[in-house]
Amino acid sequence: MPSLVHLPADAPAEEITAALDRDGALILDDALPAADVDALAAELRPWVEATPTGRDSFTGDHTTRTGALVARSPRIRPLVMDRRILAVCDAVLKPNCHRYQLHLAQLIRIMPGQGAQAIHRDRWAWGRQMPGIEPQVNTIWALTDFTAANGATQVIPGSQVWDDDRKALPHEIARAEMKKGSVLVYTGTVFHSGGANDADHDRWGLNITYSLGWLRQEENMYLSCPPDVARTLDPELAALVGYAMSNYALGYYTPPLPPGEGPETVPPEWALGGMKPDAEGSLGGAELLDEVIARAKRKAEGV
Repeated sequence: MPSLVHLPADAPAEEITAALDRDGALILDDALPAADVDALAAELRPWVEATPTGRDSFTGDHTTRTGALVARSPRIRPLVMDRRILAVCDAVLKPNCHRYQLHLAQLIRIMPGQGAQAIHRDRWAWGRQMPGIEPQVNTIWALTDFTAANGATQVIPGSQVWDDDRKALPHEIARAEMKKGSVLVYTGTVFHSGGANDADHDRWGLNITYSLGWLRQEENMYLSCPPDVARTLDPELAALVGYAMSNYALGYYTPPLPPGEGPETVPPEWALGGMKPDAEGSLGGAELLDEVIARAKRKAEGV
């Protein structure tokens, strides 16, 4: 049975990215102190315990998935903005987008009696298009120990280069066994699944995922974290949630105000207040347009 690479939480981004390129997944050990894990779990527990189980075999009849975590949990926000993980996102996602975004944030609780989930690729959320482009960087933060008995994530190292229809054999499957406070980092293309929980206790994993900014988010952040909540966030986090232009014209909106009482096209930051459109009420995306033009010139020049 293969195993996943374990690196210290402060490993250089280049070393983490190299492991992702080779295996599609790795574990960063002791990324969060135990006291912080316990405080986060306590903050989330009321919502987790009120969450119903899944609706089908894929989501799991002994599994719960609790969302809207950026809005609900102040303690999760530093994890969403973890600089070690964002450095990996910079390396993996930025070559294919101007801005990446938070794709989803959910607490996955696998309870005793849950069978193993079907092995899959997370990128299939968009179908099976975009070959050759990695659309996602995913994390699962262990809020309990992850063991083979309690449902540690199944991962097939190296499967990011497989055809979509290839099936994993038992001897090709690794288990993401890790201590509480560690984090599994994996791509949207590597094959994986939740493991079976044959133990007598829950497995809690905090799933925080990032994607290319020009793709639709799996969790609709504008509803999970509406403007009245987003305007209380740090601006950098609000932008990562989605309240920022992705490219020159991706993400603008028109405030539905009476005639003449508001601008016609504004970036999403305008909904959070404290930002004015330019004098002509335009997108305010001039710097993005400059970047689009600059990239086109570099491509034309073969740079």
